[in-house]
Amino acid sequence: MRPGRGKQPVPTSATASPPRPHTNGYRPLGRSDQVHHWILLTSQALDTIWRLGKGSVMLAVSFLGATLCCFKRLHLSLGHRLKWWIGYLQRKFKRNLSVEAEVDLLSYCAREWKGETPRAKLMRKAYEELFWRHHIKCVRQVKRDNYDALRSVLFQIFSRGISFPSWMREKDIVKLPEKLLFSQGCNWIQQYSFGPEKYTGSNVFGKLRKCVELLKTQWTEFNGIKDYHKRGYMCNILFSDAILEYKLYEALKFIMLYQVTEVYEQMKIKKVIPSLFRALFSRETSSDPLSFMMNHLNSVGDTCGLEQIDMFILGYSLEVKIKVFRLFKFNSRDFEVCYPEEPLREWPEIPLLTENDRHYHIPVF
Repeated sequence: MRPGRGKQPVPTSATASPPRPHTNGYRPLGRSDQVHHWILLTSQALDTIWRLGKGSVMLAVSFLGATLCCFKRLHLSLGHRLKWWIGYLQRKFKRNLSVEAEVDLLSYCAREWKGETPRAKLMRKAYEELFWRHHIKCVRQVKRDNYDALRSVLFQIFSRGISFPSWMREKDIVKLPEKLLFSQGCNWIQQYSFGPEKYTGSNVFGKLRKCVELLKTQWTEFNGIKDYHKRGYMCNILFSDAILEYKLYEALKFIMLYQVTEVYEQMKIKKVIPSLFRALFSRETSSDPLSFMMNHLNSVGDTCGLEQIDMFILGYSLEVKIKVFRLFKFNSRDFEVCYPEEPLREWPEIPLLTENDRHYHIPVF
């Protein structure tokens, strides 16, 4: 045979080329490619979940913040409302109490009279005198107005259950306004003023009658209460009602006017009268019951309180000995005075203290 013209040799596996696969444009993934692919899918899924979760978390945080803000506003609103109601109740049931609870005398003095002025030093010495020598341990502050002397006396009469004066037990005090008009011809009583009310005209008798009737009713009720603590509780209720209080004080003013009129009638027929009334009628401004009413009594509760001569008449009318410690007169003979100075009988003693003869408080032994 000629060389080169026989069968061609079959290539062995060592030298054969690998067959070309039919891919149609797609190449199967290897193991590393598959791992990368799953990591990519997982990352994309986690990223999607994070974006969704982040939005939800941000929404929840915003909602929570708004809720907390609303709760804060609600808390502040409720706090202000609660504070207002507490203040309202305190004003209604505590601050309106015209005779306050007992407080330690020396603590009250230290609070009211600080500093080193001559007056502050005098007051501190006067309060120490009350504490150590007169054994006064506490004080009850009385509302400062132009009725406070009447309030201080009447509160003690009611809280201690003191009985009616003897002359009140002998006659019906409710009928006294009409008695002055019809029996004694005092038609000038129509000019009587009820504190800030300047003029009441023909209606004065009806108003006075209601005031005196209230005084009689309340006095009878308190005198009938035997338990001291119950009387104190009832006093706190009564002396928290300004309308009832003022009617009682106007009744006391009228009782004083009635007594002045009675004594004046006795003086006209040359009967012996107490010296305090002689001093009253010796003044040009109170030479008779009318001038006393117009120039002095009508102003009580409105522009001024009781003067010293009025305190004498009040004690005489109620048959009590009003003992007053005048602190601004410390170290003088006028530091301790009584109205009236010489009571006709063993009348109950009503203690008061004053720093200026204008406003009074109640000392507690």
